[in-house]
Amino acid sequence: MGAHEHKKHSIKNINFAVVTISDTRTKQNDHSGIFIQEILKNQGHNILDYDIIKDEKKEITSKAKNLLSIGDIQSIIFTGGTGISSRDITIDTIKPLIKKELPGFGEIFRMLSMDEIGSAAIMSRAICGIAEDKIIFCIPGSKGAVKLAIEQLILKECGHMLWEINR
Repeated sequence: MGAHEHKKHSIKNINFAVVTISDTRTKQNDHSGIFIQEILKNQGHNILDYDIIKDEKKEITSKAKNLLSIGDIQSIIFTGGTGISSRDITIDTIKPLIKKELPGFGEIFRMLSMDEIGSAAIMSRAICGIAEDKIIFCIPGSKGAVKLAIEQLILKECGHMLWEINR
């Protein structure tokens, strides 16, 4: 069975959690987090949890483990903290929780980013992987990067990925 045949089985109405990693954003000015929720809801998906947490390893780890323990959540999107500055620790914190990394996500994200931001795309450490039968995405926090990740990758493949890991 090819990829096109598999996609026919994609999970619809996915239950997401969205977590913004930032020392400065609030629920009033978290444009990327708000955008993610709006586009997912407009596509028929559910947001079961939304939070903004600081760029602190303990907070990120605690939030991730909590979300991984919630049975109804099928996918978690972490946005922010994926760059190369000393405060960008999302990837370093989430990666040890991932049991199976899907490197193609980050590779394709950076390739698509080249069209929008040029060679600066090499500074993104966006990743995707599986933990506790959930799909975890870690994407940059800029609205452009969020739009690219959600529209060109996550919405197109998350349902298919969930079907694959749960069949």
